Amino acid sequence: MILLALSSHPKYPFIVAANRDEFYARPTAAAGFWEDAPHVLGGRDLRERGTWLGITRHGRFAAVTNFRGPDSGPAEPISRGRLVGDFLLGDTSSEDYVARVAAAADRYRGFNLLAGTGTELYYFANRGDVQPCLVVPGVHALSNHLLNTPWPKVERARAGLRELLQDADIDTGAVMDLLRDDTRAEADELPDTGVGAAIESELSPIFIRTEAYGTRCSTLLSMDTRGEVRFIERTFVDGRPQADKQFQFRLSPAVSERTGAELRSGS
Repeated sequence: MILLALSSHPKYPFIVAANRDEFYARPTAAAGFWEDAPHVLGGRDLRERGTWLGITRHGRFAAVTNFRGPDSGPAEPISRGRLVGDFLLGDTSSEDYVARVAAAADRYRGFNLLAGTGTELYYFANRGDVQPCLVVPGVHALSNHLLNTPWPKVERARAGLRELLQDADIDTGAVMDLLRDDTRAEADELPDTGVGAAIESELSPIFIRTEAYGTRCSTLLSMDTRGEVRFIERTFVDGRPQADKQFQFRLSPAVSERTGAELRSGS
């Protein structure tokens, strides 16, 4: 689940609040500046070396979600996490990158991709006959269907973020509480993505917790009008919160060789 607020707050024109949902057994590195690319900040999938969400010191941002539904996909698909990692590591324009991804979309299983900057963000999905497009200003939510598909948790999350944007500053605790909402949808509100009603119900909250799969981390990313970036990640083990990690830096027009400083860790 990814929430976006674009040009919707006077102090923070770019806000992202996201949950990463994944199998608990999949090996993962928590957020940090990458050793092999110290200008990139994000977590990392240790199996395929990609990531689900990240930002660079010069403002390139990308995130991906899986698209849920009957999907055989290619016999040997490329990892969807590489869609994010390749954008963060490259210098191709957002528009050209997303167009290139669209041209090779059948090489991946179903995905939703966001790629760009705080001022120009593109969206593309390789399901649903979607064409690459700019995301317009406003509050948006992306789950495991198309952007702003009105699933119950999408509507609840958008409404919750809109309310929080009324404050003069970002209430970090309130955003994290929103991302921790484990309310399930009513049976008659569940979508039908082909996984069965029981699983649809388990996957219907903003925060997911099942026996083997669920929300692994919550992220709050904000960029203010001065180019100050704040990145907070809260990790979970079997649904239980662990240490928060916080990072802060000012955008640079060029890739920095510094690794950046972790400001604080702890619950």
